[in-house]
Amino acid sequence: MNLQSGTYYWPTTFPDAPSYPALEEDLSCDVLIIGGGSSGAQCAYYLADANANLEVAVIEKSTIGSGSTSTNTALLQYSGEKMFTDLINTFGADYIRRHLELLKEAINEMEEASKKVSIDCEFNRRDTLYSASCPEDVEKLRKEYEFLKQHNCDLTFLTKEEIETNYPFSRDAAIYSYNDAEINPFRFNHALLEYAASKGIRIYENTEMNGHHYDEERGRMIVSTKNGRSILARYIIFAAGYEGLEIKKEKKASFVSTYTVTTNPVDNLSEWYNRTLIWETARPYLFMRTTRDNRIIIGGLDDNTPYPEDRDSKLIHKKDKLIEEFNKMFPTIKVQPEYYLAAFYGGIADGIPIIGQYEEYPNSYFLFAFGDNGTVYSQLLSKIIVKEIVEGNCPDLPLYLQDRPLLNKS
Repeated sequence: MNLQSGTYYWPTTFPDAPSYPALEEDLSCDVLIIGGGSSGAQCAYYLADANANLEVAVIEKSTIGSGSTSTNTALLQYSGEKMFTDLINTFGADYIRRHLELLKEAINEMEEASKKVSIDCEFNRRDTLYSASCPEDVEKLRKEYEFLKQHNCDLTFLTKEEIETNYPFSRDAAIYSYNDAEINPFRFNHALLEYAASKGIRIYENTEMNGHHYDEERGRMIVSTKNGRSILARYIIFAAGYEGLEIKKEKKASFVSTYTVTTNPVDNLSEWYNRTLIWETARPYLFMRTTRDNRIIIGGLDDNTPYPEDRDSKLIHKKDKLIEEFNKMFPTIKVQPEYYLAAFYGGIADGIPIIGQYEEYPNSYFLFAFGDNGTVYSQLLSKIIVKEIVEGNCPDLPLYLQDRPLLNKS
């Protein structure tokens, strides 16, 4: 699957990242994680701390973090593209209240993980400015604010005048959320796997799955690799990101194309109030964040094309447009694009990520953490899957299954 193209900033921040051998012998384990990106690493992290005497292995077809992790902008927020007030119409208030709790918990656990591992993940707490892109969006933004306030979220509703006081641009209104976060996703990916490896989890790079079947007699899944090895596993977690859809198609998932620019380091960011994460109500939306070395990541301008050639042909135009949009908001901050990329971006139709369990894949979990909060979703879903495997039951699992209960089923 042609997921992305362009130049990637995150791998340059960790040129001496750990490497792992290819699998050179047949293997038997309790849990096999397929995919060495963010989702696979987060699953490995939770399994490493499970104290369940489980033999765990991770296989990655290429190198760790070389897929969508390298294009991830890693704004860590509980709010997402679909407002919670809209999600309630589909799932109900209690359902979404619990979903919100789990999202906030996931960000807290990412912070905890970043303190536990030995590699600096560049985790920073950041506030978020979520602004109305037009006057018509102010009322729905205020309703979202009221819902979040009722559910113990730390935030403020800003007027146009208050926004203009703090920023060099104007918007009609905004939700200002405290204590969201940002992270370096590539370093986080490697940090979690290094931690897992230190706890005895086996990790293999350049080990691509090319077949799998369920052995009824042994009650095990058998995975074959391209280099002729066989892996016998009690449980499999398919954490292959978007490529998981090539193994099992999920009808709720779909793709668009998205674009990102990472600028040169900037000397003075004093006009950027609290270096907040910035995004908006428009669809497609524009978003921005800063990095540890004072670069600016600008992303968005999503395009509906599902074709890699069409996606990539628009990269230069989108790169220029992203810089132009940034200049409108921060005219005195002079930037140049140093890295820019085009990538597929997956979403789930009803706005909630999926743990797929399918009859034809016994004892298997598909982690589809698609959406604008993919890294946070991955942390949330990884914990649920690991709890289900280790304890035999996680009460939150039904909320994220592909056939989760809806209020209004079509």
